[in-house]
Amino acid sequence: MTYKILYNDAVAMTGGQPMDGPLDVPSITWQVRSEGVRRICVVSDEPHKYPIGSDFAPGVTFHYRDDLDSVQRSLRNIKGASVLVYDQTCAAELRRRRKRGLAPDPAARPFINAAVCEGCGDCGVRSNCVAIAPLETELGRKRTINQSSCNKDFSCLKGFCPAFVTVYDAQPLKPGAVGEVSFEALPEPVLADAAEPCGILVTGIGGTGVVTVGAVLSMAAHLEGRGVSVLDIAGLAQKNGAVYSHIRITNDADQLHAVRIAAGGARVLIGCDMVTSASNEALGKLKPGYTSGVVNANPAMTSDFTSNPDLEFPGERFRDTLAQATAPKSIDFIDATGIAQGLLGDAIAANMFLVGFAFQKGLLPVGSEAIERALELNGVAVDFNKQAFLWGRRAQHDRDAVERLTKPKQPDLPPLSEDNFIESRAIDLGRYQNAAYAGRYTALVNRARACEEDLGRTELGDAVAKAYFKLLAYKDEYEVARLYTDGEFQKALAREFQGPMRLSFHMAPPLFARPDPATGELRKLVLGPWVMTALRLLAKLKGLRGTPFDIFGYEAERKMERRLIGNYEAVMEELLSGLNPGNHALAVEIAGLPLRIRGFGHVKEQGRRDAKECERRLLADFRDTALSAKADAAQ
Repeated sequence: MTYKILYNDAVAMTGGQPMDGPLDVPSITWQVRSEGVRRICVVSDEPHKYPIGSDFAPGVTFHYRDDLDSVQRSLRNIKGASVLVYDQTCAAELRRRRKRGLAPDPAARPFINAAVCEGCGDCGVRSNCVAIAPLETELGRKRTINQSSCNKDFSCLKGFCPAFVTVYDAQPLKPGAVGEVSFEALPEPVLADAAEPCGILVTGIGGTGVVTVGAVLSMAAHLEGRGVSVLDIAGLAQKNGAVYSHIRITNDADQLHAVRIAAGGARVLIGCDMVTSASNEALGKLKPGYTSGVVNANPAMTSDFTSNPDLEFPGERFRDTLAQATAPKSIDFIDATGIAQGLLGDAIAANMFLVGFAFQKGLLPVGSEAIERALELNGVAVDFNKQAFLWGRRAQHDRDAVERLTKPKQPDLPPLSEDNFIESRAIDLGRYQNAAYAGRYTALVNRARACEEDLGRTELGDAVAKAYFKLLAYKDEYEVARLYTDGEFQKALAREFQGPMRLSFHMAPPLFARPDPATGELRKLVLGPWVMTALRLLAKLKGLRGTPFDIFGYEAERKMERRLIGNYEAVMEELLSGLNPGNHALAVEIAGLPLRIRGFGHVKEQGRRDAKECERRLLADFRDTALSAKADAAQ
């Protein structure tokens, strides 16, 4: 039997208290050895951090966290008891320490080149990190890094994808003159009545400051001489765990007989996260016709998104549920995260922004001076939090004016119709290869559209337009190089970061990368800024693609990608020749299967196998319906 002991440097679930007592990793190894264990391994994200002469038990071996799986496999073959001590500081606690200057903050941040990203989700599988967020584009869902919640664990870089870049020295882009914009004086709202206890339910996710909101409002009430109670229920910060803060404020402290808000007893809802706001726990505290509130409309994915790349966020259902559970027209939905990011450069300001919104709406029984004084007493990012509170007040007073400040002016573009989409993809394929390649695309798409025109449908043409483009524009070495050097990558970096920056690239060039002896998968390499020069040169060689001089074209993956194009064209010939009203839906599903083939290397190969198996089953059904239709026609 192998015991795995996690040493994360803090009792993190209850607020990051230090370990109780002198227990550390060396003493743990001595303790388990004294109990008879002879095979002890220490695995860490920093195995070199232990000082020379550290008093470890005899025979202890040290390993980097990337070797965790191989270490576990070796331990399972050892007779008797063995112990693996995994030593890594809790990511949430480490992030807190960095913000407070108690731990070094690496001058590095991960970044995803969305143009290269395939949206396969392998980075989420490798890191299990909720800072990886969906990015919806006209080419489908990609991935982006939420820099406000990123804990700089960097395990996402192991995702088998050339879209990952590490940005050194630069800082997340902060707004320039937004904070200096003149704004009309704000009227002071009428405070909510606190003759009877006013129940305020704050909902959110771990690590975003929900507990701080409860502390600030309760301190503000205390400063005004009111009675107050607060109860915090915290979840796992690193997995978007649900957090609830029950706050009850009254003019007479003798009226406070319980700290938990009773069923239907919440007069105010401050929803810092829509999922937790619409949970059964929160809904049970709301009461139609009684509860008012404000909810963050930003779609923060649950931790399930790390393993399900196609997870949909049911935002409209959540809105309807919350509207029915509160007073009519008394609940506001606002993208607090997006506005806070745009105004203050950090999404962590969203929660205090919502407090300002609720205050200006007249939902809180405490004054603005007391709230600001409570922020001062809290002593953490005081000016920043005061600005967030002020902007929340401004947003409630003149929402359009505030939202205009955070939404860049967009050029007048035609709506993205099917024709516009096809035309844009044809232009992309012209840049990818040449005009003839683009013509090959439009010819098949137009045939699909024409075949279903008599049926009065458009779904098949839509599916072919998306799936066929994906197959034709496979991201080989030339295309990845083009997408890094066409200027859009630099623009994306400028939208996210400011100041001088240095880049490193995480790629697995087939001519240089070596397979992992344990898995057989290629290992990614960390490449320096010189890569951009090589990529510029490589992008100019795209004319070699598919010719005998294409050295990359002899790779198994490139051969597979070319076969997929030919196979798809053959399948479409069969679908279009046998299309009828009865099998149209099947044809649409088959035509869209290539959209499931995402990623690079072994990730893409697994997607191909799954799609091929699904295609085999669906084609059998399609052929059966086509034969039935012919038989019916013959009769």
